Formats: sequence, C-alpha cells, structure tokens
Amino acid sequence: MRNITDKIYYAGAQADGGFLFENQYEVPNGVTYNSYVIMDEKTAVLDTADAKVGEQWLLNLKEILSGKRPDYLVVSHMEPDHAANIGTFLKEFPQAVVVANQKTFDILACYFDIDFSGRSLIVKEGDTLGLGGHTLQFFMAPMVHWPEVMVSYEQKEKILFSADAFGNFGKTSDIFLAAGKEEEWSKDAARYFLNIVGKYGKPVQQLLKKAQGLDIRMICPLHGPVLRENLSFFLDKYDAWSNYRADKAGVLVLSASIYGNTDTAGAYLVQCIQEKGVPAKHMALAGTDLSYAVAEAFRYQTIVFACATYDGGLFPCMEDLLYRLSSKNFQNRNVALVENGSWGPMAAGKMKAELEKLSGIEFIGQTVTVKGAVQEADRVKLAELARAVAAV
Repeated sequence: MRNITDKIYYAGAQADGGFLFENQYEVPNGVTYNSYVIMDEKTAVLDTADAKVGEQWLLNLKEILSGKRPDYLVVSHMEPDHAANIGTFLKEFPQAVVVANQKTFDILACYFDIDFSGRSLIVKEGDTLGLGGHTLQFFMAPMVHWPEVMVSYEQKEKILFSADAFGNFGKTSDIFLAAGKEEEWSKDAARYFLNIVGKYGKPVQQLLKKAQGLDIRMICPLHGPVLRENLSFFLDKYDAWSNYRADKAGVLVLSASIYGNTDTAGAYLVQCIQEKGVPAKHMALAGTDLSYAVAEAFRYQTIVFACATYDGGLFPCMEDLLYRLSSKNFQNRNVALVENGSWGPMAAGKMKAELEKLSGIEFIGQTVTVKGAVQEADRVKLAELARAVAAV
C-alpha cells in the first residue's frame, strides 16, 4: 500500500506511453490516473480511473480496503479517464453512496444506466462530509475543465484533492514530487494545462481565489505526482498560466517548413538573437506533436512565426497551430513574422490575418520574406529582425 498520510492512501494506477491522451496528445512517458482513499470511521474513495487501468486500480483499491466496505465514492470529475470505473465500483460495493454535485449527477446519466435512488448525496459549495476524524469540504470548480468539476479539501490534514488542476503527464516512481524537481514538473504540467485547461483562465483564477482562503499543505491531483513541497511555486505557475502571462525569458521561434529551408531561417534567427545575449529557442513544427508548441508559445512573451507558403496559404502544421492557439485564448504577446515562397509568398499575410483576431497581439520588426533557400541577403534581414525582437 502507498500512504499519503497515516489514514489517506493512493489507489491510482499508471499507464505506459504509446497512446494518445484524449486521443490527441502524445504521452511518451505514460500517465497516472490517480485515486485516493480516506480510511476513518467512514471510508471514502475519491474518484476511480481510466478503463485502460481499471483492473489494476480495482486491485489496488481492494488491497487498501483489506475487506472493508467503503461508505462513499466522491466523484470530482466525470471525464471518462477518471469516471470510467464508477459502474464497476458500484457493482463491487453496492452499499456505497455516491457523493457529487447536481451537475455531476446530470452528466452521470450520459455515461451510465444506474439508478442512484437511495445511494446518492448531492453536495453544494462549502458543504462538508464528516468521516470521523477527517472532514471533506467541497468547492465547485466549473470549467476546470468540465462544468461539473469540484475539488475536495480535507480539513484535518489540510489536503486539497484538486481534480484535474495541477495535473501532469508522465508516470512516477514515487507518488510524491521530489524536492527540487519543480522546474522539471513545470515542463509537462504546462503542456497538460495549456492544451487541456488553458482556454478556461478565468475559471482557474476563481479556483485559485478559493484556494487562497485555505491552509493547504498538500495537493493531490488526478494526474501526476502529489505536491507537498514549495507549494507557492505551483500556485504561482497556475496564476501566470491562467492569466496568460509569460513565465520564460527570451524569444521563441516556431517554423513550419516543407523542405527545411524555413527551418534553416528559424535556426539562423535564433542564433542571431542569442548573439545579442537574449535566450532563444527554435521549434520545427512539421512532424511534431503541436501540443508542445502550444505550451511553449504560451510561456514566452515574444514569438516569431516562420512559415512556408503552401497552396497559396499556410503550411498545414502552422495553420493547425494558429487554430489551436486561438481556441486556447492565446493573447497579449509580441509577434514577428517570417515567410517563405519561391514565386508567390503569402504566408505572412495569412498568419497576420489570423493573429490580428486575437487580443493584445503586438507586431514587432519588419517581416522577412525568404524565396526558397536562405541566401546572404536573407541573413542580413534575419539579423535585423533579431535585433528588433531581442530589444523588446
């Protein structure tokens, strides 16, 4: 058994990589599906797990329970990667009462043909559930990132069970994030948050305000490691990301290249920026899971978009990236443009038209047009653009 504290246990299970999370995001290092158990005079299970790890989750749960029958199942979030085993749980433990808010029960009917009469407890904002020495208090977190989401705060041990908030990709050898690993955590946590929850910055801000009124000593999310050291770091990251503030210094260059020439321009631009003493990062979009680029674009204040013209428009990976950024409320950034087109360069105009639809986008520097391979005259123009973006 894996203890969170003396009376609180981890019942989650882990999936290896090799699949797409939400059928769209690469998870090369797998992912955890977290579930927790509070053992007191009354026993509460907090959430189930994804279908792909259902068998292991149930084995873990039964080992923790050691023959004890759980009194409650708290449902924080109805997304199938957490709720898929609710039916299995209720068949195994028919005496258990499901604890959830009204919106959750509404959505349960979309996934399960279960009669909850006599086995449901509807909770609202601020309601509590006594388990003996432990007490859960519930706070609604709609659109973080489904409308029914709620978090649970255990008052005795001051633990926030945060649903998808503070989640992360990747398997873990230890259920706790090791001290000093905060920056490492932020890499995939940013990709998780900004692609999945990022659209809902205002609801996340509302949840953070509720958290400010609580004495939180540990955060137990539904994905990734449990957080118990330096909690201000994680709260500050979520504050920045949900306010659409950059949290990395320097310039990001994103290039969409057909035969590599636009990537060459992007790499040279990064070299020129770095020579100015400014950090810069280059990402080639073609063949890349764009969730990485979405996360990085939100983390930098200044971004250069470099794209080849394709069929009189944008090379598809850039077109897809701009759509994703727009759908996630990308805003308040400094932007520069580089285009490529041997006979009819049009990419810069197309990119600008899409970016102008967003809030707070400021265009900087002179757009650079490359025609095919990068020539010496192009390097001069790219160096001039580097001076402009490095000076911001």
